[in-house]
Amino acid sequence: MTGLNPNSPYPLGDSEAEHDRLIRQGARLAPYTERFLRQAGVGPNQHVLDLGSGVGEVALVAARLVGPAGEVVGVERDMRSVARARLRAAEAGFHNVRFLPSDVSEVAGNSLFDAVVGRFILMYVEDPPAVLRAACHLVRPGGIVAFQEPSYAPFLLLSSHLPLWSRAVSLVHDALRRSGANTEMGFALYQVFQEARLPPPAMTLEVPLGNDAGFTAWPCDTLRSLWPQVQRHNLSLEGLGDLETLRDRLHAEIAGANAVVPWQGLVGAFSRVPAR
Repeated sequence: MTGLNPNSPYPLGDSEAEHDRLIRQGARLAPYTERFLRQAGVGPNQHVLDLGSGVGEVALVAARLVGPAGEVVGVERDMRSVARARLRAAEAGFHNVRFLPSDVSEVAGNSLFDAVVGRFILMYVEDPPAVLRAACHLVRPGGIVAFQEPSYAPFLLLSSHLPLWSRAVSLVHDALRRSGANTEMGFALYQVFQEARLPPPAMTLEVPLGNDAGFTAWPCDTLRSLWPQVQRHNLSLEGLGDLETLRDRLHAEIAGANAVVPWQGLVGAFSRVPAR
């Protein structure tokens, strides 16, 4: 993807375990992303570009929305992710989605897209407005630009009453931030869209809540992928205890408090490409 800092690759890596984590995360977030894309105007028969497609989570959501007469093209620089995304689409029986190992600046076609979409992508790029400007050249005037990005501020605030959960999510936040990710990209979208010469976007905020074992495993899953960054930046593990038992202790803390816990806030922003 154009704009990525070559010295700051995706901090969670490209291992099979990380791909599996993304798929589990995607299953949780799919209803939120589908609702957001519908609100932005993504629908039947459209031709949609999914930016930084990873293992295909957002592309598969969009493929359901556009239907068999529409098409989704996912672009992703990592060839292993592309291979996994292609396999998943084939297994799910989708014939209206394809994945390209490409930079967005290299995408070519005979017609412009009706929409460009993405989730948790701009937080990792060096120049988000430049990435959006490049993508908008591939979208017809009046077409949709719709991105979901995180905000960790409500995540951290709503976690503060549970010491172990708070410590774990704070470590995730610190590792991402130290590795160059913008953990508040969600609220920055309002300015980023305008710097990309788009109209001020309409925006949404949702914070998923839960307390089942799959939900509360999120910090451990993420820390496993982020572990090289934790070590690289010599981040403190004080307050976490034995990492082998962390998953069970997190779940026990939340169950003992009879509480629900948040994930990062999902900030959505959408606008339309102006006439050229």
